Amino acid sequence: MLKYNNKLQTLARELRKNMTDAEKKLWSKLSRRQMDGQRFYRQRIIGNYIVDFYCPTSKLVIEIDGGQHYSGKVEQDDRERDRRLNDLGLTVLRFSNLDVLNEVGGVLEHIYLNLK
Repeated sequence: MLKYNNKLQTLARELRKNMTDAEKKLWSKLSRRQMDGQRFYRQRIIGNYIVDFYCPTSKLVIEIDGGQHYSGKVEQDDRERDRRLNDLGLTVLRFSNLDVLNEVGGVLEHIYLNLK
């Protein structure tokens, strides 16, 4: 079982209540074991991070990124975060909000190909 920082529980709960449109759209396709019978969690705490979506069976993390993730410090922080999650044996997939909103079928196919 992965360790987590329980000080992030309140923030994770708030993020679940205030999902972006892209997160809502993807969650509508991942919830209720719709993806190959796999269970996904949203806004899951892993270590000191809150990931957008997590499938423990496949050790798969899915991140949905807004425009702020594609510049400077945030982009660097995301690379470091991905490296640390990879070190835990997790695969991290990143998609932009626009990918999810405009090409959800392609996003779902990419996720499906990474399920174990």
